[in-house]
Amino acid sequence: MSRLDEREWLETDGLGGFASGTVSLVPTRRYHALFMAALEPPGERFTLVNGVSAQVSVDGVSFTLGGHRFADGEVHPASALLPSSFECSPWPTWRFEVPGAGVLVHELFLVHESATCVMSWHWESGSPGGTLRVRPFFSGRDVHALHHENPAIEMSPQACASGLRFDLYPGSAVPPVVVTSTGRYRHDPLWYRSFLYEEEQRRGFDCLEDLAAPGVFESDLSRLEAVLILSSEAGGAARPLGISPTCWRRRLAERERARRAESQEARAVDQYLVRRRGGASLIAGYPWFLDWGRDTFISLRGLLLETGRYAEAKEILIEWARACEGGLLPNRFPDRGQDPEYNSVDAALWYVIAASSFLEGEGAKESGITRGERETIESALEAILDGLVRGTRHGIRVDDDGLLAAGEPGVQLTWMDAKIGDWVVTPRIGKPVEVQALWLNALLAMSRQSRTRRALLAKGLKSFERRFWNERLGCLYDVVDVDHRAGTVDPSLRPNQIFAVGGLPAALVSGRRAEAIVRRVESELWTPMGLRSLSPKDPRYVGRYEGGPVERDAAYHQGTVWLWLIGPFVEAWLRVNGPSAESAREARRRFLEPLDQYRREVGFGHLPEIADGDAPHTARGCPFQAWSLAELIRIDRELTRSEVKRVARPTETKSQIRV
Repeated sequence: MSRLDEREWLETDGLGGFASGTVSLVPTRRYHALFMAALEPPGERFTLVNGVSAQVSVDGVSFTLGGHRFADGEVHPASALLPSSFECSPWPTWRFEVPGAGVLVHELFLVHESATCVMSWHWESGSPGGTLRVRPFFSGRDVHALHHENPAIEMSPQACASGLRFDLYPGSAVPPVVVTSTGRYRHDPLWYRSFLYEEEQRRGFDCLEDLAAPGVFESDLSRLEAVLILSSEAGGAARPLGISPTCWRRRLAERERARRAESQEARAVDQYLVRRRGGASLIAGYPWFLDWGRDTFISLRGLLLETGRYAEAKEILIEWARACEGGLLPNRFPDRGQDPEYNSVDAALWYVIAASSFLEGEGAKESGITRGERETIESALEAILDGLVRGTRHGIRVDDDGLLAAGEPGVQLTWMDAKIGDWVVTPRIGKPVEVQALWLNALLAMSRQSRTRRALLAKGLKSFERRFWNERLGCLYDVVDVDHRAGTVDPSLRPNQIFAVGGLPAALVSGRRAEAIVRRVESELWTPMGLRSLSPKDPRYVGRYEGGPVERDAAYHQGTVWLWLIGPFVEAWLRVNGPSAESAREARRRFLEPLDQYRREVGFGHLPEIADGDAPHTARGCPFQAWSLAELIRIDRELTRSEVKRVARPTETKSQIRV
């Protein structure tokens, strides 16, 4: 795989639909496609147009722009032109040096909150003429599936006011695609068989796909530009009635350019915001995740509160407040309208942390929150605390020691949630350390007007201090009362203990113990891409996230690096080293610069989900992950505040919980 095949770009429409691919324009995933629409935003996503074959002809000589890899492993055509340059701002733009003709520019963008993809081709200077032939490849399949040749497809389009309407599978859930173009359409139905997706092959999945190619759109490049616009009723796309494709493209481009006239970071943040029903939510990651409860509220502080997106933060908090049930929030909403899955002990606690930060900071004031909106959020906070104290599903309950117990066989409740069949890889039943940090921080946030909660907080803090310190290893246990057996402990060296020092508003541990925890985590878990999920000294450690689904899921939390953990780690490091300007600069140089460099030079503003535990710590998993970016933004802002203003050491401030 070439360097151009490894770098991926992302375009989203704010409804759950997206376009994605490689810089080379050679697809390597089933998720690399130009037009994916969400029928019920942000879910029920269908891949409608996977790609195009674009060929430019000048003076009788033809060149194909980019190629496709087929089952033989080769890219066809062999003579395909690779882009000479690529940029992602304000949207994906490729330049091709066409021999003897000049530089041809290809642009693509999605229209915000409209299932519409706009593509164009034009000469960068002058007008050498020539002809552009674009053949779209259609599928009309679930975003996670693959498409194969079949007799049921209908390739013949119907003329409509906006252009041509392709109803590939009439009477099915697959929405029709309307194609508006400057080109003249020539019907020439073909099947292109056995496209090979290398990344799917490498990950142990089915990797061959057949795509339908109904015909060709032929445009005269002596005009200003060639335009191809794909739209679907799935997102309520506007129809360009009475407007030429070129004029419509320019109007949409002006609108999108104005909306995106911000920094690379702001544009990246915007990609994760989506609509859900009448409100808002955050996609956990592209291309395969939807909006997950845990991910949403870990991400909200960095993506929205730190960047001043307070109105969107308010919408999300209100939307999710309606889903509170028995003290829990859904871990995720399924893609096909099934009931939400309440299999997370920490999603609701992260909601308390995020909502409290919003209500107590600038967010509430700047968002213009109404009394009713505040009451909706506060009612959810009360329901979460009350539900956990009463006890709820999956054995989640407050124990006699004031700590939060959780778990039952066969259920994965913490963020370390890999499951293979009936095997929960890291069950962590009992009292996980980061769950206690979240629980006690949530109690602190909600205890100001409640003597009962203050008493419970005091009890929990004493129990935590007494029960979690591992004197032999000089760090914290990962779980106590394992499998709900009193007094048992899990001494695995994992990154979860860092939340007792950093990553949350208040630390549970300070002084020499906090310093020992940070030193131990740094020496065994830190990598330039984040924290390992298990110490390399542990016999269960897996250093590379490779192989098929079973092998990768087994490695997911057994050594794999998680980028989002850099936030809590750096905050903990800063607290124990003193959040001074000098410490902040050192932390930025040592811990943040590698990730920031990746974000700028590889990720086009984004960060991946995970990386290998072993060097060179190759990026793996989901290539565009919300909480990875969110935590980098959050801790970057924290370091900036420390760089400009010296503050006291954490033992002298309110950063440690005191009752």
